Amino acid sequence: MQHSASAGTVDGLLPIVPAPVRARALDAAAFTVTPATTVVAAPGAQAPAAVVARALGAGGARVPEVRPAPDEPAAAGLVVLTLTDDVPAGDEAYRLTSGADGVRLEARTVDGLHRAAATLGQLVTVDGGAVTVTAAEVEDAPRFGWRGLCVDVARHFLPVADVEVIVDLVAAYKLNVLHVHLTDDQGWRIDLPSRPELAERSSGSAVDGGPGGCYTAEDWASLVAYAAARGVAVVPEIDVPGHTNAALHALPELTPSGEAPAVYTGIGVGFSGLRPELPATGPFLRDVFGDLAAMTPGAYLHIGGDEALEMRAEDYVALVGTAVAAVDAAGRSVVAWQEAAAAPLPPGSVLQYWLERADPAPLLAAVDAGARVVMSPASRVYLDIKHTPDDELGQDWAGHTELRDAYEWDPATYLPGLDPAAVAGVEATVWTETLRTLDDVTSMLLPRLAAVAEVAWSSGTDWEDFRARVAQHAAAWDRLGLAWYASPQVDWDR
Repeated sequence: MQHSASAGTVDGLLPIVPAPVRARALDAAAFTVTPATTVVAAPGAQAPAAVVARALGAGGARVPEVRPAPDEPAAAGLVVLTLTDDVPAGDEAYRLTSGADGVRLEARTVDGLHRAAATLGQLVTVDGGAVTVTAAEVEDAPRFGWRGLCVDVARHFLPVADVEVIVDLVAAYKLNVLHVHLTDDQGWRIDLPSRPELAERSSGSAVDGGPGGCYTAEDWASLVAYAAARGVAVVPEIDVPGHTNAALHALPELTPSGEAPAVYTGIGVGFSGLRPELPATGPFLRDVFGDLAAMTPGAYLHIGGDEALEMRAEDYVALVGTAVAAVDAAGRSVVAWQEAAAAPLPPGSVLQYWLERADPAPLLAAVDAGARVVMSPASRVYLDIKHTPDDELGQDWAGHTELRDAYEWDPATYLPGLDPAAVAGVEATVWTETLRTLDDVTSMLLPRLAAVAEVAWSSGTDWEDFRARVAQHAAAWDRLGLAWYASPQVDWDR
């Protein structure tokens, strides 16, 4: 579905973010949630129906019952989720209609119903004890298929409950990928059955000597299931061949001397790396990516590939090749940071563009060979970058990124020479060198995550309209108890 330059303009300033393709507020009474309100779900649609029910229970209201539906429920006062081909084109396209008599969410896939559920959540109003859904008609579909957020749990660990809050934010803004950066120099954050030493020896450290932590197999399964129930795919990252001090500390056979390096709690990069000539390296890569594939459903595994600054070029290429082979043997496709374009990659691999000062030629050559690109330019979507020089949290190596900076850019044309057809989507990142708590993280994500989500879903072309719509989200963030940055670029409605 084509998004026009004016797609962000919605009649009556419906507070929908990202901007829908078409939406209008109806001159009609809102739908009122009552103790009798019931959510009825088409077969297979129980997960988005549960999301809808929780949204209708906002502000402490009773969460409506979810029950299976006959083909065409006739009773008024229902919230109905239906799977149908009679919607706009696209796997995530949907239609939402709400009014006094009921609410109807229609899509051709369960993923489409998840996006409709996100829109419904933004149409819910809580006034005292009353919960209503604004009367509206919405038809919508995304511009890009990959819309993600990368969360770094390696520099500072985030427990499952905190990541679940982030998943809820990701889903609320119609992002569909949670990329989890599980390993780095400072810590190893997942317990893998073939290599238990990694978690045993290298999960207890963090930047500045923090407490560390890791996900057990049960934790990871729970997190993956939580995300799936909200229409979000998890893409796990084991960062190699650089950013590997935690792995080397746990497995000294990965070092030429056979001696483990010390635990690292700083934030410098580029000093660590694997060695292709060591006999332990290949089995290590095969084991960790094989385990990760067995523990994580989906099409992709992320191999990292960034900032191997002290590695010889030929060693880097060899190691990326070994990691790619391990991912391929596990039946998955490769995702990597843009530096991995220096190595041969299978067609269909995804490269993540982040380093704007780098020579784009290797990336463009990889695209010519069949790779696709997820756009993550640091100056726009690295959401741990400070908003202003006065921020206490965050870093400033990529400058400063206010809300409007995160909003006003076009992924299809941002990198000169890149074929727009090769852009798979957009992914924001939040790195945690300076972020220790969930409040720290959400104060950097919000409101900029909403801006990036609109760039990924629609266009990011109408700043004035966006700032008016996102202003109305402050009350919901406050109701949820989320920390957020009150950008002076917006007149917040609190």
